[in-house]
Amino acid sequence: MSHSKLTHYLTQTALMIALLIVLGFLPGIPLGVIPVPIVLQNMGIMIAAALLGPRYGTAAIALFLFLAFLGLPFLSGGRGGAAIFVGPTAGYMFGWLLVPVVYWALMKLAGNHATNGWLEFAIMIVAGVLLVDGIGSVWLSMQSPMPLAGSLTSNLVFIPGDILKAALTIIIVRVLRKRIAFAGNGQ
Repeated sequence: MSHSKLTHYLTQTALMIALLIVLGFLPGIPLGVIPVPIVLQNMGIMIAAALLGPRYGTAAIALFLFLAFLGLPFLSGGRGGAAIFVGPTAGYMFGWLLVPVVYWALMKLAGNHATNGWLEFAIMIVAGVLLVDGIGSVWLSMQSPMPLAGSLTSNLVFIPGDILKAALTIIIVRVLRKRIAFAGNGQ
């Protein structure tokens, strides 16, 4: 890879981290029945996965989470610090790390059919919604007195909004890919 191409991809990675930080400034909407708010940062995770590919997308998400771990208030609602990574919402953040890899593995498996927007949307639902909510539910049940079935059931409230975020992500990503050479375009 040429030096200029690497610089280009690293710049995109940094910009994606900045997008994740900005989305964190928007406060989460608490639900009351579950200690997990509705946030927009997971849409940023989906965008990072789809645009940057498995290597740079995972790097952007990991660096973002590392900065939050260090205490920088980059998570929704101005949260940050190591304690968050053992709390009830940590499973969702751990799930975020897998989104780029799973998304691109499924896109590769789809092959030429991945150019279909509906198929890409379905793949994003699996990788960016169901995977993250599943991991988050398992973690939530381990970190709270809520049984796994209750945790999975309570997460159903997020599904409609997360599907809407996945749809918006695919629309945004498909427009941007036509105009800009992203790291994930060649994945």
